[in-house]
Amino acid sequence: METIEYNLSELIAKPFWKVHYDINHHLHTHYWLAGGRGSTKSSFASMEVVHGIINNPECHAVVLRKVASSLKTSVYEQIRWAIEHMHLSHAFDFRTSPPQITYKETGQKIMFLGVDNPVKIKSLKTSFGYVGYVFYEETDQFGGMEEIRNVNQSLLRGGHDYVVLYAYNPPASRDNWVNKEILIEEEDKYISHTDYRSIPKEWLGEKFFYEAEKLKNRNELMYRHEYLGEVTGTGGDVFTNVEEITLSDDDIRSFEYKYYGLDFGFSIDPLAFVACSYDKKHETLYIYDEIYQVQLANRKAYQMIIPKLHNQSATIFADSAEPKSISELKGYGLNIYPVKKGADSVDYGISWLQRLEKIYIDKRRCPNTYIACIGYEYERNKYGEYISNYPDKNNHAIDGIRYACSNIMRRPIDIKSRKSGIF
Repeated sequence: METIEYNLSELIAKPFWKVHYDINHHLHTHYWLAGGRGSTKSSFASMEVVHGIINNPECHAVVLRKVASSLKTSVYEQIRWAIEHMHLSHAFDFRTSPPQITYKETGQKIMFLGVDNPVKIKSLKTSFGYVGYVFYEETDQFGGMEEIRNVNQSLLRGGHDYVVLYAYNPPASRDNWVNKEILIEEEDKYISHTDYRSIPKEWLGEKFFYEAEKLKNRNELMYRHEYLGEVTGTGGDVFTNVEEITLSDDDIRSFEYKYYGLDFGFSIDPLAFVACSYDKKHETLYIYDEIYQVQLANRKAYQMIIPKLHNQSATIFADSAEPKSISELKGYGLNIYPVKKGADSVDYGISWLQRLEKIYIDKRRCPNTYIACIGYEYERNKYGEYISNYPDKNNHAIDGIRYACSNIMRRPIDIKSRKSGIF
């Protein structure tokens, strides 16, 4: 048998030493790992899964996201990073279709599943042993404890000791189901809460601490939520930074940079065109014009959009799901391009908008965009509890804003390129 050597205590942050001890001694089953940005909770959970596989030869692991489409670019790469960080790449086989990682010595598997396909979870079979490790990433995005209990009932069977890890950033709303869940005391539940302040600075880098301090000085409430992982609100509003403003024609002409986004629609859903300006220095967005209309043919849309551009060669970013419409509008003379999308592009785009100091909207000029933003709430489960998902309805103007800003959003570092591997 091949010798496997690593010191996990040197690879995980000090706040997780107690959690690791608890897991190693099978003192609890359910480990809720709450924390703000840079708390390394997901890094810890990933290495704990790998460690558990190596030290429990009968156990397999399942890593879960709410939506299967995000598995390859998120948790699969995350676990792969953990294996590389532990200098164990030689001991594992990696397969991406379907995403699966196998421990060569024993044939134990780390499998990756989305809860949007419950059939795969219920029908999951292993050739030997049992699923002893389950890792829920972005737990707050799941539909509530009933959904999670159903998944656990399908996975946690045929064994004796189990470890279930739930990693998440606490949502701002106290009414979110996950914030309610951790208030319920149970003998088999362990709750951990960490933040970046207890993480070695060299792991995160000076830039991380600079950005945290900048947000703290600018918006302490947002800092406490985003970086410290505190629950800071009571409602389900997605955007708490929207403010009404009255803009004159001179104000609009004075904007140095202008951006345009287009979300297509026709029979039921409206076509939504949004014009905005971004002030990078003050991290504020000004939304000053819109088109919001159903039954709008592309030719007519072109005629309505042209007068709203600061010049006819201005770039417009549009929904990539409509290549035919983009081609037609380009043929009419618009400088229009499909926006690049990824598995988490909606979440990232909305998160970027939430972090702005202000989103100013002239509701006289943009009534539909204003209504969409102030009325946009997180989804609720069947019990009326908020979950950290964004409803795909009444969000056409919001999509237009995301597309308009797609080129100025600071994209996160690709997981593969992270030297520290901190998530």
